[in-house]
Amino acid sequence: MNTSLLRALLLGGALAFSLPGFALSDAGTLSLRHLQNRWAEINYQLPEAQREVAFERLAGEAEAALKSEPNSAELLIWRGIVLSTWAGARGGLGALDLAKQARASFEQALAIDPKALDGSAYTSLGTLYYQVPGWPLGFGDDERAETLLKQALGLNPDGIDPNYFYADFLYREKRYPEALAALQKAQAAPPRPGRGVADAGRHREVEALLGKVRAELK
Repeated sequence: MNTSLLRALLLGGALAFSLPGFALSDAGTLSLRHLQNRWAEINYQLPEAQREVAFERLAGEAEAALKSEPNSAELLIWRGIVLSTWAGARGGLGALDLAKQARASFEQALAIDPKALDGSAYTSLGTLYYQVPGWPLGFGDDERAETLLKQALGLNPDGIDPNYFYADFLYREKRYPEALAALQKAQAAPPRPGRGVADAGRHREVEALLGKVRAELK
């Protein structure tokens, strides 16, 4: 698996049908916040050598939360995000299996509520599709990736994550002017309440990618 995805993750069209959405209980909301905050701490503040074990533990916590609320699109999304970033910390052959599990989790979330967390399942699934190797090694598909990322932007046009990951996709496709525009939107994204650590980390990634894009445009 492409290690740049695995380290960056810290994402066809819409599914043909959707199941009814389910509101999170108070306990589920607390679990969601814990997953979000702990993920940001591990991904942006923990030394790299300690991340694999920490993400594995967090994946177990995500599974436990889902046992109580298996129809929560929000918890399914965050299970997928944790699995994706655990794959990045692990690397090697085991990473692709984790990426496949993450894909399944995002697809389940989309079947339940495509709009959950401002379309984050589209962002995360699209990122997986453009970063995972294609057949026969993996399931990567750049065309499908772009479709998914554009769907994410349709739901959250000003968000930092969909703009950053679409910019990263465009950079890899050598579409530098478009990547620059997406990164400028990511820079201007409004802060997410309670997500200060994640926002700070993502802004550092935006700035790093901006430097690469501007170097290509010189």
